[in-house]
Amino acid sequence: MKNGTALALRDIEILFRPFIHRKIELTSRLVMAPMTRHFATDGIPTPEMARYYRRRAEHELGLIITEGTTIDDPASAADCDTPRFFGGAALRGWKHICRSVHATNCKIIPQLWHVGMARPTDGSAPNPQEPPVGPSGIDPVSLQQTAAPMSRGRIHEIVDSFARAAANARRLGFDGVELQGAHGYLIDQFLWSATNHRTDEYGGDLPRRVRFAREVVQAVRKAVGSRFPILFRLSQWKIGQYDARIAHSPDELAEIVQPLSEAGVDIFDCSTQLYNQPEFEGSPRTLAGWVRFLTGRPVISVGAVGLQPAPLRQLAHMLSANDFDLIALGRALLADYAWGSKIRRGQDNTRARFTPRDLGHLL
Repeated sequence: MKNGTALALRDIEILFRPFIHRKIELTSRLVMAPMTRHFATDGIPTPEMARYYRRRAEHELGLIITEGTTIDDPASAADCDTPRFFGGAALRGWKHICRSVHATNCKIIPQLWHVGMARPTDGSAPNPQEPPVGPSGIDPVSLQQTAAPMSRGRIHEIVDSFARAAANARRLGFDGVELQGAHGYLIDQFLWSATNHRTDEYGGDLPRRVRFAREVVQAVRKAVGSRFPILFRLSQWKIGQYDARIAHSPDELAEIVQPLSEAGVDIFDCSTQLYNQPEFEGSPRTLAGWVRFLTGRPVISVGAVGLQPAPLRQLAHMLSANDFDLIALGRALLADYAWGSKIRRGQDNTRARFTPRDLGHLL
């Protein structure tokens, strides 16, 4: 480590400092990002999935956010290989995963998910007779209306489904929950003007478009109590719409995140394609940095960590500068479950590099 390109341990020591929050304490600032893997058996988590999470928990991670898990709404899932978070067999599988991770020093929370209008109509999803649902029935990729807008009654049912899933997470011993509010899925479809053309209290200007997300957070908070952490995943980009924006300025972003913070979100998980990319013209702040500034809440940043040319020194510097509080890793952890341990030991040159082949198996 004497040459100019080697990574000195002092450069990245902050990544391994504890994170102390009044509702959750983590042994490091490293988080495993939620990544859909498609390895559940008819929606039921498997022993192989438990080993997959446990391997990563053993290597310096402070927190694991599970892959998206679907709630108990008949139209919540896009395929049969995504794990669900309801039903006796599925919940027993998740309890085993939770206990496996808790045998280490790592914490674990499930991500609760409804895909909304991202659900296929070719009969491949569970409950194939159920059509996709969304605020205005608009497909998030084609931006064409392909279904009827959701009724108020349907909205209330799904809010209740999120709350039941969160209550199950607490009962099973998880350390919190994350709501999937990003990437063009149901909650995000309400936030995004391109997929929300409603003219009632759930559509129109930003304060009304954020109402569904706020009601989900409020219902979850009521279901889990005041001491259980609620995380909310937020993004500008969508699957298939990478230039999309739900907020075009800091003021618009404030209209989204401040009500969610007041409703009960403890930590925001800010998903970007590059964690170090400024969000709005005229400021170096990233999306995570803006959300932290606007809400005062801790934030997770994520986006190509360990995959792009930006050195880990920059990552550590941004963490030291309070641009974010936690940093999530995705594909880097698929390639090498010991990523955290290798970085902490100064063995960066020994870690495996991600290739698309890593998506095809549970290492």
